[in-house]
Formats: sequence, C-alpha cells, structure tokens
Amino acid sequence: MRTDLQSDRGRLTGRPAPRLDRRAVLAGLGALGLGGCVTTDHMSLAEAEKVYGPIADKKFPIGAVDVNKIDPKYFRKTVQHESKEAPGTIIVDPGNFYVYRLEGEGKATRYGANVGREGFLWHGEAYVGRKAEWPVWTPPKEMQQRQPESRKYAGGMPGGPDNPLGARTLYLYQNGRYTLYTIYSTSDPESIGSGVTSGCTGLLTQDMFDLYDRTPVNTKVIVLPA
Repeated sequence: MRTDLQSDRGRLTGRPAPRLDRRAVLAGLGALGLGGCVTTDHMSLAEAEKVYGPIADKKFPIGAVDVNKIDPKYFRKTVQHESKEAPGTIIVDPGNFYVYRLEGEGKATRYGANVGREGFLWHGEAYVGRKAEWPVWTPPKEMQQRQPESRKYAGGMPGGPDNPLGARTLYLYQNGRYTLYTIYSTSDPESIGSGVTSGCTGLLTQDMFDLYDRTPVNTKVIVLPA
C-alpha cells in the first residue's frame, strides 16, 4: 500500500478539498462538450515510445516511460474540440482522467492524467499564478502530524527526481491566492488514469514538458466536476 508521501504527488494536505461554486464552473464552460471529442491524430505504440522517450534536461536526466504500463487511450492526442474558450485554456476532466489544452480552430491537445482520490476532488475556475522547474516541496502541517517521517522535509525537500512535484509544476491561483492545487509532472505511468492525489492533477513528465512550455502565467484553468 502506498503512503501519502508516495501517492499524493501534488497537493499533499491530507484534508478534503473545498467544493467550489458550481456557477463559476458553468460560467466558464462555454460549449466544451468534452465527451464528444474525436481523435484526429492517433499515436501508435512506436510513436509513443518516441514521444515518451528520455529527456536530457539541464538539471536532471529524465528516463523513458514504459509505455506498456499505460492504457493507450491516455497517450497524448490531438482531438477535434469546439469551444468558446480562448486558445491556450486548460481544461481538467477528472471524471475521465484527461487534461485538455485548447489549440483553437476546433482542436485541442489531450493528455492522460491522474487526479484527486475520493474525498479530495474539487471543481471550479482558476489560473496559473506561477510556474516552477524542479520545485521545492514542503509537506503541510497536517501531513507532518499524520506521517512523522515527512517532518524531515519541514524546511523543504529540494527539487529532484524523488521530489513529489516532479520536474515541472503549474501552481493554480484564485483571486491572487494560491489554492494549494497544482498541475505537476509524474514519472509513475501506472498512476495515469487513477485517483491518487489530494486534489492535484498529474501528467507524465514528457506530457508536462509539452504543456508547461506552452502555458504562460495567467492562463485560465477550468476543472470540471467529476
């Protein structure tokens, strides 16, 4: 069985997420119709091995993903998708374990994701308040009380391959305040398509690099109800 420190690779607060105003969600959805997306660029296993291959990052090397441990439906894909939201908007669909980046002209990039486990799901609108490469992770007080072994990181766990936040992180804000939720990178392919976090959303590191590089601060993020 995984401990919280192992499985909660994102917002590791140890307490249920607040439910956000449903009206705020609906106001930003426009004509999403995510369930009706149609694949326009299917990735074969051979292509997936290239896309999810090793990355020579400037700080730490990133290994290849074992694509055999991922359901092919979660491979990165370009899908047809009409929306009134602006290109670049990020849509998190926890009910189907997908993250979408709207590309405009009726298309979106779709990534497989892990999401919050039962009791930690939330929905609403936010925006990317800041970005970080190989960020420091500090376990919240609730985790330190529940898991004494995490207290050694009370002053912050340096960025690196073993850090729960991974190589790249997008921090979600509302009204100028950090929500404690993130979209982060994970090196665990078996977590994709499951609920394992305390509310954060994880993408495979290779997918997160793609999203991170194309996402500026202040990008709108919509998290759908599960």
